[in-house]
Amino acid sequence: MKELTLRQMEVVRAVMIAGSIQGAANLLHVSAPGISRLIKHTEDGLGLRLFERRAGVFVPAPEAHAIFAMLNQVYHQVENLNAAVSSVQKGQNFALSFASAPSIAQFIAARAIRSVRARFPDLMIDLDILKIEETLDYLLLERGEVVFMSSPVENSALESTALAKGRIVAILPEAHELAAKDTVSVHDLMKYPFIGVDPDDPYGETLSRPFREAGLTPHHAIRGRFAQTLVSLVRHGLGVAAIDEFAVAEVYMPGLVRRPLAETAEITAYVVQKRGRQLSSFAEFTIQRFRHELTEATSRRHWDPPTGR
Repeated sequence: MKELTLRQMEVVRAVMIAGSIQGAANLLHVSAPGISRLIKHTEDGLGLRLFERRAGVFVPAPEAHAIFAMLNQVYHQVENLNAAVSSVQKGQNFALSFASAPSIAQFIAARAIRSVRARFPDLMIDLDILKIEETLDYLLLERGEVVFMSSPVENSALESTALAKGRIVAILPEAHELAAKDTVSVHDLMKYPFIGVDPDDPYGETLSRPFREAGLTPHHAIRGRFAQTLVSLVRHGLGVAAIDEFAVAEVYMPGLVRRPLAETAEITAYVVQKRGRQLSSFAEFTIQRFRHELTEATSRRHWDPPTGR
């Protein structure tokens, strides 16, 4: 044998630190005879003496001083490596940048980030809120790694992956007469001032789909661009709306009543990334948590209790 193995280096250093075979065995949580045999095997293989015994204590042999000096350097480097690994595991000195559509950012993003923060406590997180038309530049210019959207982005430079399917639901002011119903039809919603998103917008097109499939053309009393705007307008009694359940996934929403639509109406959440880009482990974990939280949001079978009965 002409080279030391990592295990031999570990045992030799333990004997050097402890000053005895038994002490080294205690440090490494192994048997003393095993340590003794390995030290003898190492010395025989190298053809030189590593230790001499003085008053019952093992001390480095004079000819081995240079070896022990290098061994200490190696272990300091290993300690530095372990410290670097620990920093990466915690996200220290790293930043995760990603973006989300407003409807997903409202509640889902916070829940997903809570899990990311628990896993990587020192990770700096930069969350941006984007409209769908801003996604292309954001990803191609690599301002962030991924974007969570409520519709796919059609561009050959990007790839969109479905994460979860949710429902489109009706939202009503708390005292609204439709709040007494268990489910609400799109025909019901059309009888009241209707708040929506421009159907030429991808998000608006998705929200208007159940109306079109029922042969209806929504006439908006008020239009907003983002889910939060619709929620606020409805909460203040200015009308009724249809919205994706991800945007109203909070347990309690005072002033607002949520009802399932009588018609089947779905919306799909996507993660969008630059095609061919290798994502960081932080981004990959974030995608997992978004998938989990989005799926959890769709598991609800009952919304707010009926009112006015």
